[in-house]
Amino acid sequence: MKKFRVVFMGTPDFAVPCLAALHEQCEVIAVITQPDKPRGRGQKLMPPPVKAWAVEHNLPVYQPEKIKTEEFTAKLEEMQPDLMVVVAFGQILSQRILDIPPYGCINVHASLLPRYRGAAPMQWCVINGETKTGVTTMFMDAGLDTGDMLLKAEMPIGEDTTLEEVHDGLMSMGAKVLMDTLAELSDGTLVRTPQSGESNYAPMLTKLTGQIDWSKTAQEVHNLVRGLNSWPGAYTFMDEAKYKIWRTRRTGERTTLPAGSIVSADKKTGLFVAAADEVLEIVELQAPGKKKMRAVDYLNGHTFAPEARFN
Repeated sequence: MKKFRVVFMGTPDFAVPCLAALHEQCEVIAVITQPDKPRGRGQKLMPPPVKAWAVEHNLPVYQPEKIKTEEFTAKLEEMQPDLMVVVAFGQILSQRILDIPPYGCINVHASLLPRYRGAAPMQWCVINGETKTGVTTMFMDAGLDTGDMLLKAEMPIGEDTTLEEVHDGLMSMGAKVLMDTLAELSDGTLVRTPQSGESNYAPMLTKLTGQIDWSKTAQEVHNLVRGLNSWPGAYTFMDEAKYKIWRTRRTGERTTLPAGSIVSADKKTGLFVAAADEVLEIVELQAPGKKKMRAVDYLNGHTFAPEARFN
């Protein structure tokens, strides 16, 4: 395979395996990532995972607040890369930047395009109850995830698969699909396929995305919970107290109780809540001021008042 001179753009841990694979096979001349951000209780400035990996491996790192400025665009032009690779970078590239590398800009996208274009494809895929997802490489254009598709790989999503499990599966899959794409680019066999067909927009998540609406079906609530595990997490209220719900299980048991009603709460059998159509088991939760724990463990030291309801 040709030893491409590559500028890599990426930010979260999802992008790290792709950068590591490129470092082995190509010449990574620059790593572009987002600025350090304050995190944790002390709000200490922390580097994004891509920067941490790049620094550890002595790769030059740039962290522009805005990549489309004249100054930084000129810097990218001076680098004269053969190719740019973008994986969950977090900023939109200008057409001028896209035109810099002669081999183009390749994006590794965490969905089976044209489905789920946008910032949070993995999350919305699970929230919407899809039974499969995957990784697509594409040549970038000025649109939002609308460029010509290159290679794809699929993975199944089970009834109880969580976002975290999808993330980890696609993270390793992405690096392999990327390197297969570059191998075909190198030997001239890479085929471009224009996108066509139905597409869903996958908007950025906010904390409000996670509020559970118990008037929805048990399947919809279950999908929301697993689609937001591990961030930002689904949640519900009882009076003013906020409970995070980390894992649920569909029981198939019908109920006529009002949505959100606690059907039963027993330290031996667990915590069961009424959704619109059936009873849903709360397997793992996080009560106010508590750590994440199994519901049966929480009920070992806590009780709910008769006729208590989540809202």
